[in-house]
Amino acid sequence: MAMGSSSPEVAAALLLVMAALAGVAAGGDIVHQDDEAPKIPGCSNDFVLVKVQTWVNNREDGEFVGVGARFGPTIESKEKHANRTALLLADPIDCCTLPTAKLGGAVLLVQRGNCKFTTKAKVAEAAGASAIIIINHVHELYKMVCDRNETDLDINIPAVLLPKDAGNDLQKLLESGKVSVQLYSPDRPLVDTAEVFLWLMAVGTILCASYWSAWSAREAVIEQEKLLKDGHESSLNFEAGGSSGMVDINMTSAILFVVVASLFLIMLYKLMSHWFVELLVVIFCIGGVEGLQTCLVALLSRWFKPAAESFVKVPFFGAVSYLTLAVCPFCIVFAVIWAVYRRMTYAWIGQDILGIALIVTVIQIVRIPNLKVGSVLLSCSFLYDIFWVFISKMWFHESVMIVVARGDKTDEDGVPMLLKIPRMFDPWGGFSIIGFGDILLPGLLIAFALRYDWAAKKTLQSGYFLWSMVAYGSGTTSLITKMHFPLFFSFSM
Repeated sequence: MAMGSSSPEVAAALLLVMAALAGVAAGGDIVHQDDEAPKIPGCSNDFVLVKVQTWVNNREDGEFVGVGARFGPTIESKEKHANRTALLLADPIDCCTLPTAKLGGAVLLVQRGNCKFTTKAKVAEAAGASAIIIINHVHELYKMVCDRNETDLDINIPAVLLPKDAGNDLQKLLESGKVSVQLYSPDRPLVDTAEVFLWLMAVGTILCASYWSAWSAREAVIEQEKLLKDGHESSLNFEAGGSSGMVDINMTSAILFVVVASLFLIMLYKLMSHWFVELLVVIFCIGGVEGLQTCLVALLSRWFKPAAESFVKVPFFGAVSYLTLAVCPFCIVFAVIWAVYRRMTYAWIGQDILGIALIVTVIQIVRIPNLKVGSVLLSCSFLYDIFWVFISKMWFHESVMIVVARGDKTDEDGVPMLLKIPRMFDPWGGFSIIGFGDILLPGLLIAFALRYDWAAKKTLQSGYFLWSMVAYGSGTTSLITKMHFPLFFSFSM
């Protein structure tokens, strides 16, 4: 039993709105295609992320990440085969005209602007550079492409673009001593174990939540049948189940959900800052405590039945079981510890536990009453994702959903409404992630399918649940393997 009669509904409403914000999680692969910058002879490389390892006075220093150009030779993928070369600052800094001194095979660091990328590369090559690193004038990565009408593209040195902050840091290193760099672009494995575990987490969460929801509905029906046999006046309502803690979604709330989520997303986009992310963390912790407590009480009540069925009145919360009182402090401490140490490398474990418990609880509490409402909810969510990921660029000049998901304008690594697992065998590191919305919203429909199958006494093969799970598993496989959005844009100068 949760604390109070309104607490589950509040947690459900909070997560449903927050899940929409993380329905699409922004990610970036190391290879990108670009239909707006088609390949032409001499300008046909794939866009790859490039590691720039540095040494200062022969001591290994920091590592930066840039993006390789469409033109020039392909960049070495093996670190052991990549050359370690001296780095020099261009003079003039834009490298639109020949440098004042011969470079002797050094890597040239230049500023973006005043001429095309291809022009900079040609000038650097003519001066004897072995590669060119271009500092962007903004903090994003852009794709260095060629003009459609360019013909003289015989460029034989690699070119790498660094974001403004990384480029400025690299330029500062030159002031502290002799700097050398190593450029290479390691291949990412086709499948990392993180993707496998992420898939299992998503599918397993819906599986557990659906069976819990169906089991609760069946127990509610059995209880109502007993009341009818005993002569009590009670209507048999399959979906409501006579449980005061359940929330049915109607047609109006399905449409209103997307409207409210859109308004909340705009508010996040406009007010995104450190304090606002802290507020989201607090909201997530409140929902996480509610979810974890509900799951633990449901599990432990099988073994501690007397404590689960004995209640005490608590101010503001009403009747609360002794088992809930025993479990609640642990859940609060768990959430607080995660919030305090959420920037640590292992904090993803706590975030995933809180997130899964919250999703399972909401699928148990929030119910789709029929297929019509489920279709409207998922269709509206589909249009919501398309609009805020892609169409919003026309009005805001950037993808609102991706900006919010990445946590731009803050020092946070995105909003907490997602499950993530570190890529263990990926040389680029990072996390494989999936938003709550990609689990919760389909999960509501799949849970409805199982409740319907049980009520209609359908077998696993003839019912809707099995095939809904197969469809979701296939779709999630495609999502996880293809969930890479370009984080940079095409420019020729």
